[in-house]
Amino acid sequence: MAEEQEKTAEEQQVIDYLRISITDRCNLRCIYCMPAEGVKSLAHDDILTYEELDLFASAAADAGIRRVRLTGGEPLVRKGSVDFVRMLSAIEPKLKISLTTNGVLLERYAKELKEAGLARVNISMDTLEPEAYANITRVGRLQNSLAGLDAAIDAGLDPVKINVVVLKGLNDDPRPFAELARDRPVHVRFIEYMPYFGDPGKWYVPSDVIRERLATVGTIEEVESPEGWGPAQYFKLSGSMGAIGLISPVSCHFCPSCNRLRITSDGRMRTCLFDTNGFNVKREIRAGADRERMREIIEGELSRKRREGDDNKPKPGSQLRAGDHMSRIGG
Repeated sequence: MAEEQEKTAEEQQVIDYLRISITDRCNLRCIYCMPAEGVKSLAHDDILTYEELDLFASAAADAGIRRVRLTGGEPLVRKGSVDFVRMLSAIEPKLKISLTTNGVLLERYAKELKEAGLARVNISMDTLEPEAYANITRVGRLQNSLAGLDAAIDAGLDPVKINVVVLKGLNDDPRPFAELARDRPVHVRFIEYMPYFGDPGKWYVPSDVIRERLATVGTIEEVESPEGWGPAQYFKLSGSMGAIGLISPVSCHFCPSCNRLRITSDGRMRTCLFDTNGFNVKREIRAGADRERMREIIEGELSRKRREGDDNKPKPGSQLRAGDHMSRIGG
C-alpha cells in the first residue's frame, strides 16, 4: 500500500485528451486570434490528410487517449470534416469526440455531425451584441453563430458550451451570457485572454473580476464540471438551466494537471500550447511510420510531459513562436 501511495507524478498524471487542428483556415478574423492582415494559409501538401490524422489518432488511442476534440482554424471550413468525425468514431467505441467551432457553419452541419458520432460541441461566441460581434470577428454576423447554437441543441449534442474570450472594454460584462445560461441548456465559459504576437496584454481581465460581476446578477454557487476534469471552475446561478465556467490560464496556471496533447494541422505534436517547435509527426508518417511506431513516439512525448510537470508553464513574457497564431495551433 505504501508503495502505491508513493507513485511518482509521472505515473499519477493521466493525459487522455487530444486536440486535433484539421485546418489553419477560418471564415472569421477575430482580433485576438490573428493579425488584421490575416495569416498566410498553409499549402495543401503541408496539411496532414485525414488518413494521416486518423493514423495518429488511432495510435493516440492506443497510448491512452480517450477524448478527441477537433479544432482549426475553423474545422468546418475543411471539406470532409463530417466524414472525418465518422472515421474517428470507428477507432474505438468509447472514444468521445467533440468539436470547437465558431458556429457559423453549424446550422448546416450539426445534425450530420451528430449522426457521424460527434458527442459535444464548444461554440466560440465572444459577445451577444451584434455590433460588438462584428468588431471582434471583423467579418462575422452574430445571427449565424446563434443559429448554429440552436442547431446544436436541436441535434442533441450534449453538452453545448460557449467559449467567451474576455477582452477588456469590449465584452467584459458577463451578464448577457448569464441570462443566456439561465434560459438555455448551455454552459458558458469565460476565458482569460492570453497575450501573444507582441501584444502587451491591454485586453486582459482576471477571472476574479468576472466572478464579482456575475455575483451582481444573482446568487451563484460552485458546482462540479459537467464532464469531469477540465480547466474551468464552474458555478451556477440560481434557477439557471446551464452553468458558468471560469478558465484562468494567466492568473491561475493549471499546467501541472494539464491532460492535453495537441497536433497542429501541419503535423506538429505539442505537449504544451507554448512548445516552441513540437515533434514533427508529419515527417515520421510520410517516412513510413506505422500505428505501432506512432504509439511509441506519442508515449515518449507524454512521458516527457509528465516529467516536466510544473516546468511546462509559460515563463513571464512567454510568447508563441512567430507565425504560430492560435488559428494554426487550435487553442
